[in-house]
Amino acid sequence: MTRLDLTPFYRSAIGFDRMANLVDHLVQGTDGGQPNWPPYNIEKRGDTDYRITMAVAGFSEDDLDITLHEQKLIIKGQTPKDEEDDSRTFLYRGIAGRQFERRFQLADFIQIKGARMKDGLLHIDLVREVPEAMKPRKIDILNDANVIDAK
Repeated sequence: MTRLDLTPFYRSAIGFDRMANLVDHLVQGTDGGQPNWPPYNIEKRGDTDYRITMAVAGFSEDDLDITLHEQKLIIKGQTPKDEEDDSRTFLYRGIAGRQFERRFQLADFIQIKGARMKDGLLHIDLVREVPEAMKPRKIDILNDANVIDAK
């Protein structure tokens, strides 16, 4: 029996219920073209806090562009200026310095708190802020005795 790994279906979504996201992707199809570089982690740091950590060694803050457009977080990396120097000859090149673009579909009410670079890692902090009107609230059930006491 062949096993089917469904991890790629929910790898790039933050704040979604995994099963709902999986069904959505199965109905609409998958992108499939998302490269595996640069590597990243998605952490849930609390009830409403998330963090995306992306390994961007060799890139500076000026080489990176972070954009939020229609609930899609787009992170682009431009080739660092020193990588374009043709006067160098590499005997072995194991450090990737190529351009990239990563897209993450954000769920409703996910807001970006901020982004920072430290030790070659880009950290993007997110928070889920559901408006009070959208939060569930308890409705008390009144019986006949409560209605009489209320009068």
